[in-house]
Amino acid sequence: MRIYHNQLSNTLKQGFKPVWLVFGDEPWQKNDALNNIKTAAKQQGFDELVRFSVDDKFNWDDLFQEYQSMSLFSSLRIIEVEFVNGKIGDVGAKAIAQLLTVLHQDVQLVFHGPKLDAATQKRKWFKSLEATGCFLPLYDIEGKQLKQWLANQARVLQLSLQPDVFELIAELFEGNLPALAQELEKLSILFGLQMVSVEDAEQLLIKQAKFNPFQLLDTLLIGDLKKCLAMLDQLQHDGSAFGQLVWFVHKEINQLHAMLSQLSQGATQNEIFKQYRIWDKKKPLYQHALSHISLANTEQALGRLAQVDLLSKTSSDFNPFILLSDIFICLYHSEFSEKFSLDYEYN
Repeated sequence: MRIYHNQLSNTLKQGFKPVWLVFGDEPWQKNDALNNIKTAAKQQGFDELVRFSVDDKFNWDDLFQEYQSMSLFSSLRIIEVEFVNGKIGDVGAKAIAQLLTVLHQDVQLVFHGPKLDAATQKRKWFKSLEATGCFLPLYDIEGKQLKQWLANQARVLQLSLQPDVFELIAELFEGNLPALAQELEKLSILFGLQMVSVEDAEQLLIKQAKFNPFQLLDTLLIGDLKKCLAMLDQLQHDGSAFGQLVWFVHKEINQLHAMLSQLSQGATQNEIFKQYRIWDKKKPLYQHALSHISLANTEQALGRLAQVDLLSKTSSDFNPFILLSDIFICLYHSEFSEKFSLDYEYN
């Protein structure tokens, strides 16, 4: 069984699940999901909590023996198993297969860890766990979903916000859900049932949006250049490694160049998406990019990106993040950027 975070509360009301799987990199949703699962289990009498951490040296016999043992403290236990990564090897796969043969209702198993790739989710051991229990994959909350999340959290906290406050908070804290949740709780404590205006919010809120290269590239694919520049500014403010950022940007533009080359030779978008393993969630982003970016623009962007990379390594007189913004503009508006030299100090 597979659900999403906003379905967790109703699913917990449906009764006992022998296995819970919570995997993803968004920290607020993960902590919230694990707390809700364990709280619901404790309400059903699962009073004892045992924790394991699975790494390359983990002894799977310890987990199996703990599951089968009788507890001295409680007849009902929660066994929480944290995966350092999603790779458990053949030994782990066999141990889980054995564990599934002895499941009973006196133990609640909770597995959690970082985001799992598609290959791992298709492995027999994971599919068996998912079929037996409930899998909760966690994804970043963005755009319309972020506003829906905001509205829901405000209801939970009985917090009254003017419509413009929702827009302000979403802009300030996008990409940093833990800080956003904390600020909502702060507003709830300070204002209670009183309506919070934009003026009230602006005086209290600090810009804490956090972005990563993947979010930046997704924004680039949909052509929101204004937001791209704001994200670049925030990444620079956070001390992001520029060389790493260039690597991500080069990889994406190089892939767009290859895709556009194949389209010009008669390939279809569906064939290209299959070849490059583009997820369904990502297809609309690439559909927009491939219909709004030309092959010539990707060639120009790659050439200018090589210049930016060189300047960032050989000169301290340029702000490389500003130069990188030129690359983004170049992808969609090369007719403007091609007129200006990146090496503006000597031209």
